[in-house]
Amino acid sequence: MVLEKFRLKRRSGIVTGGGSGIGKAIAQGLVEAGAEIVIAGRNREKLEGTAREIRQFGGPVIPVQADTAKTEDIENLVDRTVKEFGKIDFLFNNAGIIRRSPSEDFLEKDWDEVININLKGPFFLAQAVARVMISQKRKGKIINTCSLLAVQGGKRVPAYAASKGGLAQVTKSMANDWAKYNILVNGIGPGWVKTELTEPLHQDKQRNIEITSRIPLGRWADPEDLAGAAVFLASDASDYITGQIIFIDGGWLSM
Repeated sequence: MVLEKFRLKRRSGIVTGGGSGIGKAIAQGLVEAGAEIVIAGRNREKLEGTAREIRQFGGPVIPVQADTAKTEDIENLVDRTVKEFGKIDFLFNNAGIIRRSPSEDFLEKDWDEVININLKGPFFLAQAVARVMISQKRKGKIINTCSLLAVQGGKRVPAYAASKGGLAQVTKSMANDWAKYNILVNGIGPGWVKTELTEPLHQDKQRNIEITSRIPLGRWADPEDLAGAAVFLASDASDYITGQIIFIDGGWLSM
């Protein structure tokens, strides 16, 4: 049965940025599909609250405080996941930040922070997870949360656009390197999603109208709109897909 390919029973993995927004929605979708997960992020209280909330759909769901821009936190996160589950079947690199300022005023410290969290961290976490998969000779799925700004410049977000464009290219590079190990690497490209990161734009009446009027579906996405693609990319149903970015944008890029 084709539906069996979408089930994640006995599959385990990591979702970074799992305390809220897109990461929380992805984590819940994976748990509903049968997975056991570690959710990681920098805010312990938020992680613990999210873990309690989504355990009602299955589990286990284990919160681990980690800053994936730090090598030692990456090592601890991967070690903890292997200790809990004995293996890692999938990774969702979802943690990310944004800093808004015109390019002529953008600060070096903001640039470094965005690049470290949005690009450096995902690469080295994926590397650490891939090493576990390779050593255990297991098929694996690595999914990176990219963005529309992987292919568009955006406004007042030069570091964010650079980080997401870089992440899209790193996704393809890792896919090429690790295909021989049956480790598939893909990306999700969210469009305009209602989250804490986009709240300032959503509340800006003029900017909100500009954005919504260009989306063919006529609305911003809810985080839950991304869960289906996440389950698909973590599951056996996507076993011949690698090096791709699936844009979930309500048709934005078709305009």
